[in-house]
Amino acid sequence: MSENSDSTHSTHSSDSEILAQVSWNSDGLVPAIAQDATSGRVLMMAWMNRESLQLTLEGGRAVYWSRSRGKLWRKGESSGHEQLVREIRLDCDGDTVLLLVEQKGGIACHTGRTSCFYRVLDDSQWRERDPVIRDPEAIYK
Repeated sequence: MSENSDSTHSTHSSDSEILAQVSWNSDGLVPAIAQDATSGRVLMMAWMNRESLQLTLEGGRAVYWSRSRGKLWRKGESSGHEQLVREIRLDCDGDTVLLLVEQKGGIACHTGRTSCFYRVLDDSQWRERDPVIRDPEAIYK
């Protein structure tokens, strides 16, 4: 991890020990929630496998596993909206990872919004509450 993220990657544990403490599901994946390190807003949920978590630990940038594409997904590789990891947490059961991130460009969602959680249940209907910051067609050319 980066030099200013001591709480993210302890020098007392090897990466293999860190990865061994995660409860991976039957597909070898763990849900990972990205949360803005400053505001606390939940930005997105994605999946990680051992390799993506290892790469995240090593590089300080969020790397996920794309189930639909069957490959690693480096957040921001096509949009430029990288996530710089400030802290990594593991829940009490060891089966969910929380990444506290600095979201580059202020957009985490492929729809061009700050957060993937832009729909709110209101009067028994899902309603879009958050605006599109940038047209996705302009992001993903």
